[in-house]
Amino acid sequence: MYTFLYYSHSRRHSFSIQIPLEKQPLPGYPVNPVTVGDHIRKRRIDLGLLQREVAEIIGVTESSVWNWEHGVEPEQHYDPKIIKFLGYIPFDCPDDTVGRLAWYKRAMGMNLDQLGEAMGRDPEQLSDWLSGRHKPFRKSLGKIERFLEASVRK
Repeated sequence: MYTFLYYSHSRRHSFSIQIPLEKQPLPGYPVNPVTVGDHIRKRRIDLGLLQREVAEIIGVTESSVWNWEHGVEPEQHYDPKIIKFLGYIPFDCPDDTVGRLAWYKRAMGMNLDQLGEAMGRDPEQLSDWLSGRHKPFRKSLGKIERFLEASVRK
């Protein structure tokens, strides 16, 4: 809000005009980010950083950040550093057990071998579950749930 004041010495009149000022978003500023690149761009602009500076923080090239901000999805192993830069996870967690397992794998930047080692499961079996080729049995769903609960507590 900016106020203009006017005083007239000859007639003793005064008035003020108030003009509400709103900060205009920069061109290309994602008000409602959808993609991971939108989230990165929004955070970068909010912090007043250049793409080069974000690249240094995440450990990638400047062109990688540019590509992400223009629609290319980052490789999954960068997700933990991106999440750390953003301060939150930019993708939604599904409600179903297998979907939550895929979300966990992505948020941690794990490949199937790493997830299999952490869970004590065969990576091929995990691949079948996560791709939807096979559904885990009830007993396996319980083990996945316990793994995810234990991982949250860490």
